[in-house]
Amino acid sequence: MTQYLEFEKPLADIEGKAEELRALARQSDEMDITEEASALDAKATQLLEDLYADLTPWRKCQVARHPDRPHCVDYIDALFSEYTPLAGDRNFADDHAVMGGLARFNDKPVVIIGHEKGNDTKSRIERNFGMARPEGYRKAIRLMDMADRFNLPVITLVDTPGAYPGKGAEERGQSEAIARSTEKCLQIGVPLVSVVIGEGGSGGAVAFATANKLAMLEHAVYSVISPEGCASILWKDAEKMREAAEALRLTAQDLKQLGVTDRIIPEMVGGAHRHRDATITSVGNAITAMLAELDGKTRTDLIEDRRRKFLGLGNTGLAA
Repeated sequence: MTQYLEFEKPLADIEGKAEELRALARQSDEMDITEEASALDAKATQLLEDLYADLTPWRKCQVARHPDRPHCVDYIDALFSEYTPLAGDRNFADDHAVMGGLARFNDKPVVIIGHEKGNDTKSRIERNFGMARPEGYRKAIRLMDMADRFNLPVITLVDTPGAYPGKGAEERGQSEAIARSTEKCLQIGVPLVSVVIGEGGSGGAVAFATANKLAMLEHAVYSVISPEGCASILWKDAEKMREAAEALRLTAQDLKQLGVTDRIIPEMVGGAHRHRDATITSVGNAITAMLAELDGKTRTDLIEDRRRKFLGLGNTGLAA
């Protein structure tokens, strides 16, 4: 069953009427509704194109959060073979909000790491809605250390509203774990490519996305804080999230212009949640292209390129 976003309600009405007509036709062999249903389908198609032709930043946030978008587990199942997960941080516990392990991508060994939000109530609770605790970031550090030791490229899939802000997470060193994970991204001497497949929220995303090459899906978002959080701080009113989304410049298009992301992966009309298989294929092609761009670079070059890239963000022509 299609889940409609708030701004898609007019589309839901039209597609609902078309389905009602077809349901009536199924009950009566004498009723011919082909023409009427086709007209509604054409109207729905045009409306969908119009809605997605010029999405506002807030609407892009809604699309990025759509529960039916492909998640990390979907990409791993479709694009990777021989996936062998690694569990735990060898210190406290295994964080199910972070998936990661050894796998093959295009038949070549790699390390894959990603946030997983879950796809139903049970799995979302188990995955903590993609909000990692310190042990999740320490698991990622273990995986990056392994990749560095065995000279394996690292691929990360980012989809989190942010790191978990709970009391227990803070007591176990949440800030330190995020900082260590970000530091590890900068230190490893192997190719590191990252894709923001949904939300890239704050330091929880940066800890995985400090990469040689960063791609974003067309309707993904990446920001220092959520629009609701920003509005609560600046205007003491979370309902001003639309204004905050505009100010944050969190869309893939904004971040490409600012030099934060290296490429935008197009989504078909209606977003990734309507075209899951095509989106997964597009992400796989982008990962292949980014790894090819880094092929042949030495450890020193990879580390220096990463360092130069992030030191240069925000500079106005100054040398990194």
